[in-house]
Amino acid sequence: MKLATLRDGGRDGTLVVVDRSLNRAMPVPQIVDTLQRAIESWDRVAPQLEAVYENLNEDEREGFQLDSRELASPLPRTYQWLDGSAYLSHVERVRKARGAELPERLLTDPLMYQGGGDTLLGPRDPICLLNEDWGLDFESEVGVITDDVPMGVTPTEAAGHIKLMVLINDLSLRNLIPSELAKGFGFLQGKPSSSLSPVAVTPNELNTEWIDNKVHLPLRTWLNGECFGEPDAGEGMQFDFAELISHAAKTRRLSAGTLVGSGTVSNEDTGRGCSCLVEKRVLEIIESGEAKTPFLSVGDRVHIEMLDREGHSIFGAIEQEVIACLD
Repeated sequence: MKLATLRDGGRDGTLVVVDRSLNRAMPVPQIVDTLQRAIESWDRVAPQLEAVYENLNEDEREGFQLDSRELASPLPRTYQWLDGSAYLSHVERVRKARGAELPERLLTDPLMYQGGGDTLLGPRDPICLLNEDWGLDFESEVGVITDDVPMGVTPTEAAGHIKLMVLINDLSLRNLIPSELAKGFGFLQGKPSSSLSPVAVTPNELNTEWIDNKVHLPLRTWLNGECFGEPDAGEGMQFDFAELISHAAKTRRLSAGTLVGSGTVSNEDTGRGCSCLVEKRVLEIIESGEAKTPFLSVGDRVHIEMLDREGHSIFGAIEQEVIACLD
């Protein structure tokens, strides 16, 4: 099943069911009005939404033509946005970029920070940049949305709380991050609002590519129309999504609608390219002694998408342009 949120002038938008090909959509006010309310009552409403989805796929006369420019983030805001860093090759390269030591328990204890979920950008929203000296970077990720998760949940139990999946552009201001982390109190200014894919999908839409709570497909990123990287999201993921959720819920409950990110998708094999600029810059430094790829500037365009084995878009594309922002 595929779900999206239409802009309607309000903060949370209007929930629509989207067909498998991402061409048509159907509002479902008779079932539930927003994705947040849907995830809060998932066991009750999911079968009804699934019935609408099947009908939409079978009857081309149903629904209306979908325009991704009319979509907000599937969750325009979330009570909790928790981002892991599950790909060790990414951790190692980024730490090297800022001269930081690797965590002692890197292989056994997930890295995770709590981001700002009060504003999640839509898939076609511009990226507003106040100062190019801040080092704006994209980060292509996969994420999951949970229902209510009990405190102390085990990874095996946590897997059952994964209800939906999205793609994420977790933006970073690289030149602000080192001084923030040096304070010993985490990210804030270095992590502006993230953006989500046009639709959220149930894991069964990934068919056999959803294995062991990981997505085994390439995550493709284009920068200014050129392929920047396509690492496999299932390869090199040290902690799967169930383990990330269990880690997050060690000392607190997670409310329905919690968004948990994988961290920047990265493979040890550098031939598949990268999912963020800082990794590319580190590889350039290793090869030639200096970083040649600049951070994002006004006018740059980022495209993030995941295709199935037949070449069909699963989540739709995140397509964003960097614009100058005066306030």
